[in-house]
Amino acid sequence: MFRSRAKEEKAPTGKVTADLSKQPRSPEAPKGRPTPKRSEAQTQRRRASSSAPTDRKEAAKRQREARRTDMARQRQALASGDERYLPARDKGPVRRFVRDFVDSRFCIAEFFLPLAVVILVMSMVRIGSLQNIALLLWLGVIVLIVVDSIGLTMRLKKQLKERFPDEPKRGAVAYGLMRTLQMRRLRLPKPQVKRGERP
Repeated sequence: MFRSRAKEEKAPTGKVTADLSKQPRSPEAPKGRPTPKRSEAQTQRRRASSSAPTDRKEAAKRQREARRTDMARQRQALASGDERYLPARDKGPVRRFVRDFVDSRFCIAEFFLPLAVVILVMSMVRIGSLQNIALLLWLGVIVLIVVDSIGLTMRLKKQLKERFPDEPKRGAVAYGLMRTLQMRRLRLPKPQVKRGERP
């Protein structure tokens, strides 16, 4: 009867707060903390993802480094023939077979560049007979390269049909012909078979 009102008011509020803490919070209810500023939120996100670049210069630097490591891997793969890091044009069992098929043979087209230099020097000499010989050599080299390329194309198509009936072979023959035009030492990926060794 003569109890103070302060005690009566304190008791029910304690129960109410205990009941409220057990209830799930409504999504529309206040969070109980202030919303951070945009700049503060962004810095927190940057700190959380420390691996992410902080500015454009840093991002560009990381991209250059990643590109450099990829190129180094690719160069190593071109030298060793490691399929994992080869460029897309050189990947796959079909392309590998084409490379081995070409590298195992002696092709006239691979001597095209040195012969072209010799013929050019001969044609520049102001002697009529040498110039005529250079012209005949030029025609002979071109005819031999064409004949050799036709023979290689026919044999390569036949082998590809037999060995890879279900694999896509688009561009494989052209890939092989382009390889014949490169000197054996300068071919990339490096030859993995010796001459005369059948793939």
